[in-house]
Amino acid sequence: MQLGNKQMLVVGDRVLVKPDDANERTKVGLYLPQTVIEKEPVQSGAVVEVGPGIAIPNFAADTAEPWQQRRDSPVRFVPLQVDVGDHVLFLRKEAVEIRYLEQTFLVVPQAAILLLIREDGL
Repeated sequence: MQLGNKQMLVVGDRVLVKPDDANERTKVGLYLPQTVIEKEPVQSGAVVEVGPGIAIPNFAADTAEPWQQRRDSPVRFVPLQVDVGDHVLFLRKEAVEIRYLEQTFLVVPQAAILLLIREDGL
């Protein structure tokens, strides 16, 4: 994600989420009543960036003995189910809040995402 003259890269199976304003209905129609916001550990937001996925070894490219380290072996990833532009409902306690260039974002592991809302055609 490009912010100013810097680039923010999401690592592994993490997702960068722009949290929704708790007082408003989201553009996709998801509405959490105030009682849910206060009592339940769930939150919603828009996905702005996703990591590459879960890294797995590339056994096909690895012909060396197991104890020998090969640095030129390409890394493969299991891709994430979440895409940029999705709207997500996730467990708030698993998210890490960050502030970058006066904007608030949440870094959420894919395992903490409970629900995806995706526009038709994406």
